[in-house]
Amino acid sequence: MPRLYADKDRYPARPENALVEATDAAIRNMIRSCVAASGRPHGETVLGELEELITADKVQSVERLILDSGYRFAWSSALSLRDRPEIYASEEASDDGSFSFEHDGAAVLDADPDGRQQRGTGDNVGQTENDVRGKAMYIRTSEKVLDLMRQGVPADTIAIIDDSGGTLTAPILDRFKGVICAGGTIRSHLGILTREYGIPCVMNARISGIRDGDTVEIESSAPARTVESYATGLEMPARIWKLL
Repeated sequence: MPRLYADKDRYPARPENALVEATDAAIRNMIRSCVAASGRPHGETVLGELEELITADKVQSVERLILDSGYRFAWSSALSLRDRPEIYASEEASDDGSFSFEHDGAAVLDADPDGRQQRGTGDNVGQTENDVRGKAMYIRTSEKVLDLMRQGVPADTIAIIDDSGGTLTAPILDRFKGVICAGGTIRSHLGILTREYGIPCVMNARISGIRDGDTVEIESSAPARTVESYATGLEMPARIWKLL
């Protein structure tokens, strides 16, 4: 089989997990088969007909190969799970008020003297003078957003959303008192929007035991996480409390 330029990785790194390793291997093998089918050297194929040889069906075959092994993807957006349930690991995605994120590794501590129980942490997008407190509301579907557009967003709403947040909540984002997002970084679309709107927000949040209607507090007075901290692995957690 033809060798690819990528086979001579100048900066080799161990794949983060088995899924990354399997996907990388499947894509390389797919490209190798396309180059072999062309009958031309890799360099000539890349500059010529490779774009025509790599069809949508061949790209989709990589996903099929992974799914045929029995693997199911972990979803980060309730919309993804709803639209393609057959490729995701089954998990409760209810939006009826009973749902609660239960993230592995959520930093949960006993209540402090003020009756605040830490229920998780996240990456603070922008530092504010004071922490922000409000009522938790999970917003994870377009239907929920449409209802809030028609009926209005209740005062003091702290929106809790998943990776779909930036696009999903854009029409009502400026009406939130704060945002807790279970994915992304400070440079994600949602992080940029909330920073521009001046809305306290934590990204990549890991929380547990917070449900609709709970009074929550975000430590938005914590230092904002920096780009450099992601590169170095330095943790800069902002705390998230539930008031008992």
